[in-house]
Amino acid sequence: MLLQMAFSGPYFLHPSSASRLNPLLFTKHRRSFGLSRFRFRRLHQRQLAVAASANGVFTSPEIAKTFDFASEERIYKWWESQGYFRPHHDQDTVPFVISMPPPNVTGSLHMGHAMFVTLEDIMVRYNRMKGRPTLWLPGTDHAGIATQLVVERMLASEGIKRVELGRDEFTKRVWEWKEKYGGTITNQIKRLGASCDWTKEHFTLDDQLSRAVIEAFVRLHERGLIYQGSYMVNWSPNLQTAVSDLEVEYSEESGTLYHIKYRVAGGSR
Repeated sequence: MLLQMAFSGPYFLHPSSASRLNPLLFTKHRRSFGLSRFRFRRLHQRQLAVAASANGVFTSPEIAKTFDFASEERIYKWWESQGYFRPHHDQDTVPFVISMPPPNVTGSLHMGHAMFVTLEDIMVRYNRMKGRPTLWLPGTDHAGIATQLVVERMLASEGIKRVELGRDEFTKRVWEWKEKYGGTITNQIKRLGASCDWTKEHFTLDDQLSRAVIEAFVRLHERGLIYQGSYMVNWSPNLQTAVSDLEVEYSEESGTLYHIKYRVAGGSR
């Protein structure tokens, strides 16, 4: 995918869209050539091979016998530096926007991430090449319990307990950890070639997003759509907090089923 998009940039390559070509290749004066579609493609490929190699961004497969996968990161950085992932608003065109399901800031890439990144990247690149202002909004989730567990383990290695620090100091340590180690999943998504607008990346604990979440919950509560009630939870004695079903490790154990016999009013037994 990286190599293909390095050729086509943000648009498909054909004679009718020569003026919208990647600046790596040609300029508007190509319109003056009276070429058939076949001759245009053949000439375009030859000139592309020269332009790509001279540019130093990547080596054209017409020159190199094998594709150097190590060049993918260089190509991606060049795309990003040229602003190809940023939308250019056009009042006369309907924009196309996708908000990335934010992966956990503590996580690392797995097959689920690879699947949604691939599918969303296809939709984003397709609409971008159609000329629509296209935004793929990236971000990461704070993953509260998982992050707390990681930071608590780090503190334990220093002989410190969370309760000894207090809320504010512990929160400060969490932010320090996030700034230092929280970019792993983001860098891995970039290595997949995801064409997100990283200048608009957000974290779910950013002030702007936190205010939006609070506002949404308050409005839902005022409309009677959500309520606070008592219910069964999975309690972690170590973390002293509730955890979701997804974070519970289940185990089968032999137990005893108890039943109680009681009299019913009006009954004979």
